[in-house]
This record gives sequence, C-alpha cells and structure tokens, in this order.
Amino acid sequence: MDKTINDFSIGLFICQALILLSIGLWIYCLLDIIKNKFAQNDKIIWILAVILIPFIGSLLYLFIGKNEKLKLN
Repeated sequence: MDKTINDFSIGLFICQALILLSIGLWIYCLLDIIKNKFAQNDKIIWILAVILIPFIGSLLYLFIGKNEKLKLN
C-alpha cells in the first residue's frame, strides 16, 4: 500500500498502448473494407471477420484481404 498516484508502471503503459493500437487497427480495417469494393460477398465476410475476431481478423484483412479488393479503372 506504499504506492502513490505518481508511480509509473511500464507494464501498464505497454498494455494500454497495445490496446489503443489494436483499436486503431480495427477501425482502420473496418473503414477500408466499407470504402472499397470486393467481389461477390467478400465485403460481408471481411466485415464479419473483423468484427467477430477483432485483432486476428484485422491482421488477416491486412495481409490477405487488401489484395482481394477490386481495382477500379
């Protein structure tokens, strides 16, 4: 109980930073999916993947889904 409000915990800081980065990545992926066109039902599938499994779904979208976007001329 010797802790004061001025104590700084690096572990807590890292955890909070990772949570904020994860939320930012999640929002970026959702906005990118909504703005772009995909073939058939791929857009719905990616939205569900990102919403239901946020961190893993976002990473999968970045590595796989971004390549599946339709190119508009």
